[in-house]
Amino acid sequence: MQLKKFKKCVVEERNSNPNNKNFRYFDLITGLFVAVLLISNIASTKIVQLWKFTFDGGTILFPLSYIFGDILTEVYGYRKSRRVIWIGFFCALLMSVTLGLIGIIKPAEGWEFQDAYMKILGQTPRIVAASLIAYFAGEFSNSFVLAKMKIFTKGRFLWTRTIGSTVVGEGVDTILFVLIAFSGLYEWKLVFLIIISNYIFKVGLEVVLTPLTYKVVGFLKQKEKVDYFDYKTNFNPFRFSE
Repeated sequence: MQLKKFKKCVVEERNSNPNNKNFRYFDLITGLFVAVLLISNIASTKIVQLWKFTFDGGTILFPLSYIFGDILTEVYGYRKSRRVIWIGFFCALLMSVTLGLIGIIKPAEGWEFQDAYMKILGQTPRIVAASLIAYFAGEFSNSFVLAKMKIFTKGRFLWTRTIGSTVVGEGVDTILFVLIAFSGLYEWKLVFLIIISNYIFKVGLEVVLTPLTYKVVGFLKQKEKVDYFDYKTNFNPFRFSE
């Protein structure tokens, strides 16, 4: 009962001014979010098979970015999450441009690994475009759905919005990335198999890690003294000002 009263008080305070405090763990979560995103993009250059699932290597880690996205939106609100999504976008773009630029620079005499570098890190413009477009659309879909569901459920049933938002966000992300990156390169049977395998694995991981998500969200709400509801939020993803 005391916790509910505390949460109600915090919600009212934060909704009036969501940026009136420097949060202790916000930067840490932002850093982890960006790290997961960048590592996943590099690992995606390899197609792997695990049991009966066929997917790009980044799929093993990438679902964590959606879990972090859920945590950010659930605790700090859509506006804070939007900021982190854009940080991740520009970091991914910087990484792609840097790797591409290094790939076209003439290698030093005696360095014999240019072909290997280009095969693994020499990302084509198509892969870069697929990654950035899918990330942008998927992450914002995920945050939007979670924020709206939080209002609809009045802050109850956290599992419905973490899983529900992932079902939408990961669906958008997976379909866009695979179609843009691999259509025409692989047979449609393999492309379809990659989409299905990716999607099932990502959503399944979200479900499995739901208890951990509950613990992290509960910890942050208590420590940060915030539980933000996006009642008056402008959900335009291109709105940068708070």
